[in-house]
Amino acid sequence: MRTPRLLAALAAATLVLGGCSVGGDDDASSGDTTVTFRLWDDQVAKAYEESFAEFEKRNPGIKVNVELVPWADYWTKLPTDVASGTAADIFWTNTSNFGLYADNNQLLPVGDDLGAEKAGWTQSVVDLYTRNGKLWGVPQLWDSIALYYNKDLVAKAGVDPANLSWDPTGVADTFLPAARRLTVDSAGRTADQPGFDPDKITQFGFNAAFDSQAIVWDFVGSNGGTWQDGDPFNFADQPKTVEAVQYVVDLINKHHVAPSAADTNTNGDKALQLFTQGKIALFQSGPYHLKSVQEGAGFPWGLAPLLKGPAGRVGVVHGVAAVASAKTRHREATVKVLRWIGSAEGARPIAAGGYAFPGVTAAQPAFVEYWQKLGVDLKPFLDSSTGTTFPAPVGPRVGAGGTATNPILQQVFLGQLGVAEGLRKAQDAANQAIKG
Repeated sequence: MRTPRLLAALAAATLVLGGCSVGGDDDASSGDTTVTFRLWDDQVAKAYEESFAEFEKRNPGIKVNVELVPWADYWTKLPTDVASGTAADIFWTNTSNFGLYADNNQLLPVGDDLGAEKAGWTQSVVDLYTRNGKLWGVPQLWDSIALYYNKDLVAKAGVDPANLSWDPTGVADTFLPAARRLTVDSAGRTADQPGFDPDKITQFGFNAAFDSQAIVWDFVGSNGGTWQDGDPFNFADQPKTVEAVQYVVDLINKHHVAPSAADTNTNGDKALQLFTQGKIALFQSGPYHLKSVQEGAGFPWGLAPLLKGPAGRVGVVHGVAAVASAKTRHREATVKVLRWIGSAEGARPIAAGGYAFPGVTAAQPAFVEYWQKLGVDLKPFLDSSTGTTFPAPVGPRVGAGGTATNPILQQVFLGQLGVAEGLRKAQDAANQAIKG
């Protein structure tokens, strides 16, 4: 899983912008101090280039060079660089990976230097990067979950996407009947009509898939389930979690209102592609797909609140933070850069370019305004972020846990393993993996 998944156009190999050298080497000819900044998203890198150009004007003698390392290489290259002391002075991280570096004293605790600034940062992301009583990262981007919908398809089916609730008992379930009406076979029959052929579907109602952030954790949270208890995983021990995952898997394999996991397991963007092709009516996902939908959808679309479950609307808020290497040779300059990217002025290019919700709250209106000008109301994402939320997994080896669970849970979504059995095997594998 990629989190956040705002990674639409990654380069095929490591690309260095601005003549970067690793680890903040200085330019002897000019006497400048060079701070290196590493991230994995090529579009957002453009915004940082703009931001750092202004920083350098205000801080003569300090240059910031941006390293772009593709997601496919990022997490294999970073551990080696951190261990050898050749990592960038500042680098992006997600919650699945930062804990190990924090616990091994390989990061600067940014709260020591930027304690006053953190009041202006998105609190949910501050919480994600606070471990053992210390703040380790400056929030850069965040995303929450909402429901994209095809206006033509929902109007034709008479579905109101703003008022959909799922219920594993079926008593208060308005979502499944709507998804059936929105699923159509090649003969024009919907999934709630006699003769519907699940082998010849031309339009799906929903994007149920093994997508942890956009689907699985939201259903689990909105059913009152959990995924972790501290660092250990506990999802197989929670009846509400098992019930929620069973509901999602049934959307695919029993009710046939979502694409086959044979397609979505191997292509994380398959559901996005089907939505922009007009072949999925309801697409639950994050703002990281806004640009792709805006550019790819040839039909009117909108945003609605994510699905409501028995425990209410409960979505995942995730965030990317910038952390600093404890081995930086330029601590003072590095802190200045951290302070800059934690300010409204430093974060504004990210927001104003429409790339992502910025981690600095004062810069957030620029992102909202960008999309308002394009006729897109981001209120469902904002409401999701400020309502009841489900925590993304954290811990020093949570990434290893996820790697261990993924192939097992993919079998569950394919229908090759029962949900209860598969979750038990996945939990055992995950908890063994986090032991190291």
